[in-house]
Amino acid sequence: MQGSVAWTPPVGTLGQIVGEVRSRLEDLSRNHAHLARAAAEAPVPPSLSSALRSSGSVSVIAEIKRRSPSKGWIRAEISAADRALAYEAGGAIGISVLTEPLHFAGSADDLAAVRAAVRIPVLKKDFHIEPIQLLEARACGASAALLIARALSPAQLQRMIQSAQEIGIEVVVEVRTDEELDRALDYGAAMIGVNNRNLETLKIAKETGERLVPRVPPEMIAIAESGVGTAADVRVAGGWGADAVLVGSTLSDAADPRAAVRALSGIPRRRRHG
Repeated sequence: MQGSVAWTPPVGTLGQIVGEVRSRLEDLSRNHAHLARAAAEAPVPPSLSSALRSSGSVSVIAEIKRRSPSKGWIRAEISAADRALAYEAGGAIGISVLTEPLHFAGSADDLAAVRAAVRIPVLKKDFHIEPIQLLEARACGASAALLIARALSPAQLQRMIQSAQEIGIEVVVEVRTDEELDRALDYGAAMIGVNNRNLETLKIAKETGERLVPRVPPEMIAIAESGVGTAADVRVAGGWGADAVLVGSTLSDAADPRAAVRALSGIPRRRRHG
């Protein structure tokens, strides 16, 4: 790893949400035996990394998000299963399901409903800080779970990646700095999400993706996140060398989600070089 900067706990919006997650873990822990059994018995889901590698264009991971801290309510009445089916019909390579309840109005039930409805990979997007949350993701049928590097100390991130490997679930490690990227790669992450949004301040800086996406080794998967809503935005990310884009608010607010995904699909990308 390159020059080290001491990790400090997250502040701002991210720090608040992580604190709230910790307060809910006790309830989840009481269901550990049930979750472990359900995870062990769950069918093997389709691989997100394999699906993203199979496309020659910029893949679209379409997100189900009813609300967010930055935008408030987006579309409160979303049916997770129905929207996922529309995304799949529009050409989405994967579905991202926000399961955080307080700020995003999501749930694990949404994830289970989406898994039952579609054939493509499903990403559980939440603030995962303990391995039992990964068990829940596997039990609900997720192909992969999001790990936010800023929310986890280096030791926690390494433990979560190892736990995911043991459970049999893929991870997308979300980064915003060069050091976070180096750390994720050192710990064996195969899929890197580069988030243009600072989750502590909620501000977007597209230069983050422009700087970090080209640094992701070509054998890994690079996913551009936040600030992507138009075909022009996808072309920009493809020019950086992004294998995929994760699109949330624009698609969640679309009156015709199938057409909205189709409008973002099939855009060529530049190959990254090691």
